[in-house]
Amino acid sequence: MAGTAGAAVGAAAGIAAALDKKAEDVVVLDLTKASAFTDFFVICTGNNKRQVQAIADGVQEAIAKRGAKPALVEGYERADWILIDYFDFIVHVFMPQTRDFYALEKLWGDATKVEI
Repeated sequence: MAGTAGAAVGAAAGIAAALDKKAEDVVVLDLTKASAFTDFFVICTGNNKRQVQAIADGVQEAIAKRGAKPALVEGYERADWILIDYFDFIVHVFMPQTRDFYALEKLWGDATKVEI
């Protein structure tokens, strides 16, 4: 899924899967103009560790159907913050308190929020 167009398609598949698993407060940050190491962040929240893992599983399954596998998955066992890195976009699945603490939307304040 190289390039911004591929990243957008992959991120859209991830968003749909996250929403299907009842992810809350789904936000997409466009980082293409922010001198970042990726094009998009997809950020969402699950209400408990089992839901956070289910969201992460659903995202990976949906994107795998498009032929892509993540370069890296971190935090799955602990499930406070699961990071799924597809190079061109990164999916962050948080528990509510962890998302509040790290506040990626504020940290990347120069990024453009994309309407879902």
